[in-house]
Amino acid sequence: MSDLHLLTASEAARLIREGRITSKELVTSCLAQIDAREPTVQAWHYLDRAQALAQAEAADAAHKAGKPHGALHGVPVGVKDVFDTRDMPTENGCALHAGRTPRHDAAAVALLREAGAVILGKTVTAELAYYTPGKTRNPHDPARTPGGSSSGSAAAVAAGMVPLALGTQTNGSTIRPAAFCGVYGYKPTHGLISRRHCLRLSRTLDHVGIFARTLEDIAIAGEALMRFDDAPAAGEDEDMRPAAPAPLARVLAEEPPVEPKLAFVKSPVWDQAEEVTKEAFAELVEALGSKAEPVELPEFFAEAWPAHKAIMEADIAHNLRREFERGRERLSPAMQQAIERGRAVTAKDYLAAQALARDLAAEIDDITFAYDAILTPAAAGPAPVGTATGNAAFCTLWTLTGVPAVSLPLLADEKGMPMGVQLVARRGDDARLLRTARWLAGLLTGGAAL
Repeated sequence: MSDLHLLTASEAARLIREGRITSKELVTSCLAQIDAREPTVQAWHYLDRAQALAQAEAADAAHKAGKPHGALHGVPVGVKDVFDTRDMPTENGCALHAGRTPRHDAAAVALLREAGAVILGKTVTAELAYYTPGKTRNPHDPARTPGGSSSGSAAAVAAGMVPLALGTQTNGSTIRPAAFCGVYGYKPTHGLISRRHCLRLSRTLDHVGIFARTLEDIAIAGEALMRFDDAPAAGEDEDMRPAAPAPLARVLAEEPPVEPKLAFVKSPVWDQAEEVTKEAFAELVEALGSKAEPVELPEFFAEAWPAHKAIMEADIAHNLRREFERGRERLSPAMQQAIERGRAVTAKDYLAAQALARDLAAEIDDITFAYDAILTPAAAGPAPVGTATGNAAFCTLWTLTGVPAVSLPLLADEKGMPMGVQLVARRGDDARLLRTARWLAGLLTGGAAL
């Protein structure tokens, strides 16, 4: 039973459902792994072992009593410390929020509990989910960054501490750390997962993200979270719309009706890719042959990066105005500078950037009509040495346009450091994106189960 922490979320849920293991045994194994790896990795901001075991015991009692099971019954999940939790502090990686104890769960946390998950603890985030890093280190090499801002979530999954974790993305905060840490990372279509009672940086750009060790786990967790949030109270997610939930798990398990075709997109930031990335993708595209076709984006796509910066910084300046006004000296220099730049963004430039984002998203819909997904790097290269969270340029366009993206841990450099392959699809095509990701991963790993 000592290696139960190596189970995937879907395996663990099945074994608990069948009565072959208990949630308490699984959580105990995860806690032992945390004891072994946490001194080096430092993925957790808040962890109460007694509280975690009490949740597991409650899940086991419900199972024994024959009560209905959710898809994640008894499975431990890590939650980035920007999601409110009613029974744990939520401090947002910020000194100004130290000791903050919310009264309500974030919508995503509530849905995890409804699915039966054990909220193991709160994972480290960069300050206010921006650029200034926390204490977390890369599990593959502690001299390197795990990425950010969802650093603790990615590292905890990669280190075997927990099979599943929640993150967020406003620029590259899910896809990039997933690539750096060598796990699967998924950013859904904007508006599919509620952000109610989650730290808000930008209504336009904020996404909930998921980290896991398999695509099946991504699909199961995604389905549990894709519930329309019709809360009438303050804090509701204004960008959600009533819709049938995406059948992620069912479509993922299907074989593609025809062999997928990928559009290989370098994007206007290709010059920021490291040589190891350029070489790896040249080999990948060559190996894929007719399955991948180079596609050049129209020139106006280069405007995406300054547009994203304008929207993000203006929204940060608005949403963090109280922190800035009351305690700017307790904020990092990077955060202070971002807010100051955001205050200088004009209404004209902000509205133009929003209009551009809509135009780019429509153009991506047209481009992907002939392809199953866009193939592109998840990051400029492997995790760099140091604590800085790394270059998010290869995520920016896809965050700005709100399209779904997934990072696949399929490449590595000569030192064995993970490198992510990013697949992107049109808005709302999340299920087919995951199916295409499974096809590609199976193709490159000899059909291994993923």
